[in-house]
Amino acid sequence: MKPATPETRQATDAQSLANIDISEKGRDEQGNSINLDRRLFMQFMAFGNCHDPEAVIAKLTATSAKAVLYQDINDPLGIGLLSYCEDPAYLVNEIQPLFLLAELRDLKIKPEYTMLGRTYSIGYESDLEDVLIERPVRRVLDPTTPWAVWYPVRRKGAFERQPKEEQRKMLMEHGGIGFAYGKAGYAVDIRLSGHGLNKDDHDFIIGLLGKELFPLSALVQHMRRTRQTSEYIEGMGPFFIGRAIWQAGEQLKVVIDE
Repeated sequence: MKPATPETRQATDAQSLANIDISEKGRDEQGNSINLDRRLFMQFMAFGNCHDPEAVIAKLTATSAKAVLYQDINDPLGIGLLSYCEDPAYLVNEIQPLFLLAELRDLKIKPEYTMLGRTYSIGYESDLEDVLIERPVRRVLDPTTPWAVWYPVRRKGAFERQPKEEQRKMLMEHGGIGFAYGKAGYAVDIRLSGHGLNKDDHDFIIGLLGKELFPLSALVQHMRRTRQTSEYIEGMGPFFIGRAIWQAGEQLKVVIDE
């Protein structure tokens, strides 16, 4: 196969622009192309000066918030809130007003940790509804994986200029490590696209979830050895590290160590 020239790439780009389709793509079990124009938005926010986490939990419970509340391991008065929805208006209309209430007004937002992302498909998934909507929620609400590390990632532009086959190899190496940790029961991940959704122009938002904290740290360390991370990542973090103290769904409350 001859390598693509600038002219052929331009022709392909022009053809795709003439038929824009922003739905998520996948393939069914017979290999036929499928699509779904739905996706989940997830936003993480961190706050300080939280002297009463129970007050926050009470408001989240009362409003049946689609969210998870974390205790910040690096700040005794810190919390993190992960909210999720298909319609991003929910974040503005339902979640943000909670922090304007008198009981929560003293919380101090830490804007450097605010990140917003959307679920996306890679193109081979056979159950798009599960991948895009159900699985991410199932993972963040799993009471057996309360520990979490959330952080943004920005790739160097040089990655996008690599041939598709080289990109695929790098992504397979990276994904293979995550799959191995998941198969061993050490960690599961949430991968979100952050393009155009964050003030610092992050490409992706990553959430690592697990039963214990150490395997999540080990996974980040292991990923640093991959070609993608070592050569083509421009920046990562800041990292929020915490443990869930309240989860929606079954209204589970993870009790802080007594």
